[in-house]
Amino acid sequence: MRPVIEKDIRRSFVNCSKGEAQRLNLPRDLADQPWDDLDFLGWRDPGAPDRAYIVTERDDGGLLGVTLRANPKSGRGFTHSSMCSLCMTAHTGGGVSLMTARRAGEAGRQGNSVGQYLCADLACSLYVRGRKQAIVGVQPFETSPVEEKIARARRNLATFVDSVLR
Repeated sequence: MRPVIEKDIRRSFVNCSKGEAQRLNLPRDLADQPWDDLDFLGWRDPGAPDRAYIVTERDDGGLLGVTLRANPKSGRGFTHSSMCSLCMTAHTGGGVSLMTARRAGEAGRQGNSVGQYLCADLACSLYVRGRKQAIVGVQPFETSPVEEKIARARRNLATFVDSVLR
């Protein structure tokens, strides 16, 4: 992903009002992000742990941002592992969270939303590339090359974002 600036991030959101986009907390370390290793910029709001955000580049080069709500109870207190639906990384405990996104446009204003189980820290790009390790007893064995894992995660993200836009 190419480095992005605050103004462009705030303008990218499709499922919240302009005022909400102006008020949301951006990552404090925006300039220090590992941009070359990111397929999307994802972060949790430190002031509101149930809020999360994803900003991704579209095929046309534009940015698209999605606001998310994390279920505060999903994953907590469980000893079994769960898998992220974007990067297919397995986590134990609270490492995966059910996150819902209000749909864009009229559907969202009517209360429609979509949800996915995602890495709670939204570091999917780093897990896929082996830059970050999940805390889990055993990670499912996979023989796919990293490039295929990256392509799969990008497809899964595009499918999720497209469902927000529908």
